Amino acid sequence: MKAVVVEQYAPIDQIELKDVPHPPMEPGQLRIRVEAAGIGFVDGLKIQGLYQTKDPLPFIPGTEFAGVVDEAPGRPGGYQPGMRVMGMTRSGALAEEIVVNPEALYPLPDGVAAEVAASFRANYLTALYALSARASLRAGEQLLVLGAAGGTGIAAVQIGKLLGARVIAAASTPEKREFAQQHGADAVIDYTQAGWRDTLKELTNGHGADVIFDPVGGEISVQAFRSIAWQGRHLVVGFAAGCIPTLPFNLPLLKGGALLGVDLAQIPTREPEMQKRLMSELTGWLAAGTLKPVVGRVFALGDFREAFKTMQTRGALGKMVVRISK
Repeated sequence: MKAVVVEQYAPIDQIELKDVPHPPMEPGQLRIRVEAAGIGFVDGLKIQGLYQTKDPLPFIPGTEFAGVVDEAPGRPGGYQPGMRVMGMTRSGALAEEIVVNPEALYPLPDGVAAEVAASFRANYLTALYALSARASLRAGEQLLVLGAAGGTGIAAVQIGKLLGARVIAAASTPEKREFAQQHGADAVIDYTQAGWRDTLKELTNGHGADVIFDPVGGEISVQAFRSIAWQGRHLVVGFAAGCIPTLPFNLPLLKGGALLGVDLAQIPTREPEMQKRLMSELTGWLAAGTLKPVVGRVFALGDFREAFKTMQTRGALGKMVVRISK
């Protein structure tokens, strides 16, 4: 089968598409024919060995996928051949086949395209877990989303609206701000401008942001926390800016504010019942058409490098997807 293979941690230009053996199965596992795989910021870090944990070499990158069950000896988890599924795993999604345990899978609602499913689970589960379970976002609160046009950012915009918040989307270009408004943002801010905090103050009538969804990091995170409302909650989702900020401890004291970590990778083992509840809520919205996930550009498997490069550019809108098979 064809798969993207990382033999040495390296920039994406040095990673190749190769013919590799079909992955072996162990008892209780399933073989999935992958139709599409999502490309996220973490995937780009992993192939370069820059993520906080390293995958043993060699490995096939890709953590999120959608496809069809090909083999399911004993029907583990109730899955059987022919069922459409979406899944998340540590690695292995950028391949024509993947072998996983049933816990990695979730049934795909009827009518949902593979490209949608492959860009859905990580971003939207992160957003709902962060806003609902961690920040307890309430209807009518002011939600500031940093990096609002990225994969997790646009998911937070949409989920925030579904939870009844007033959503202010912060993004660096006119195209990104327009993109956020198209998907539900009530107001937008250009956080590359020196006076952006004054704009936020005006938009919130001096109140500040009750909740800050932050996948960006860097100095912008510290500036955002300075504009948080009394008893506000700042969600630490990631560091797309490439820099981990240093927050003076007097700021949470003065603001009565909370800094809350959001690590999706730990939820399956630490909070499995929470994950199950949130996924049920998300797929219910998905099946009902209440939630319409955003898909970025779709690339062929042979163009996987372009998917990574596009994801890493400042012009990227939404999450990139690689189409692997029909």
